[in-house]
Amino acid sequence: MTTAAPPINNTQFSVNMTTKSQEQSLYQSSGAIVAAIVVGVIIIFTVVLLILKTYNRRMRVKRELEPKTTKPAMPPALGQNSNSLSQHPTVTFIPVDIHMQSR
Repeated sequence: MTTAAPPINNTQFSVNMTTKSQEQSLYQSSGAIVAAIVVGVIIIFTVVLLILKTYNRRMRVKRELEPKTTKPAMPPALGQNSNSLSQHPTVTFIPVDIHMQSR
């Protein structure tokens, strides 16, 4: 005696497989888009970094090759007896530690 197998609904099976493959392709394509954006941002940062590095190098070379002007060590004297008057008293502020423990 043989038993008959129940009929398989082929339309539901093919629709379900199509939906899964569409979802899977969407996930894969969105992952590819995110990866492309990340790679693009890394490339942009690298290009900006190289541009700034070459600019900094050029400016440093330019500063080093410029003739240096000699500045006087002391400011010019202001009238007669400037040696005694030019020394102004200085006040130094020493902050007190706020967290000192009082005894």
